Amino acid sequence: MRLELFIAGTDTGVGKTLVATGILLALRAQGFSVRGLKPVASGAELTPDGWRNEDGLALQAASVPPVDYATVNPHCFEPAIAPHLAAERAQRPLELAALVAWYRRAAAGVDVVITEGAGGWRVPLHPGGFLSDLPEALGLDVVLVVGLRLGCLNHARLSYEAIAAGGKCRFAGWIGNPIDPDFAELDANLTTLGRLLGGPPLAIVPRLDTRAATRVAQPFDGPGLLRRLRAGAAAPAT
Repeated sequence: MRLELFIAGTDTGVGKTLVATGILLALRAQGFSVRGLKPVASGAELTPDGWRNEDGLALQAASVPPVDYATVNPHCFEPAIAPHLAAERAQRPLELAALVAWYRRAAAGVDVVITEGAGGWRVPLHPGGFLSDLPEALGLDVVLVVGLRLGCLNHARLSYEAIAAGGKCRFAGWIGNPIDPDFAELDANLTTLGRLLGGPPLAIVPRLDTRAATRVAQPFDGPGLLRRLRAGAAAPAT
């Protein structure tokens, strides 16, 4: 089996890393070799091994066979600001051709590759372009993580329309993450999201009291997830 997914989000802080590591751990438990990648991360701490980002470390830890950090996250910047601004400040411009070459090297030799974006689908990245240019150049399937809170309907639909308008990536479905515990009319909003995004969610992430691997993987461990990821979502209602 070969599965390559790009995990996009409706915004920053909606749970892309949680979803990416959850899918990796669930498929890893089924015996697949898996690798998590994050092309660019801003917001890092200096360690004895160099600058490290929390999301990149989580993806590295979930990967099997083991992989070095530079392969997982080749562009890691200290300030927690927009990636293109962090790259400009560090005088390390991000170029699409170099990112595509990195991905093809980093994705080789494993069954499953899960690449996590930064921020939303159209976050600026390189001069004149967006992070979404990378999955579009590679033709990756996209899973959209929807942060379930007030405003998510608009953000989710606009993200879907942008993915579809590019015409180069297949929309494989969406995953809901209840980041606002007080979000009113949750069930009604989930129904609306299903209509706007072409079908019910691949999964709804429960509120986790621990980030232990078994708990993180649990929402993605259903027997139908792999089949649905391959099948993709239906066309949404207009």
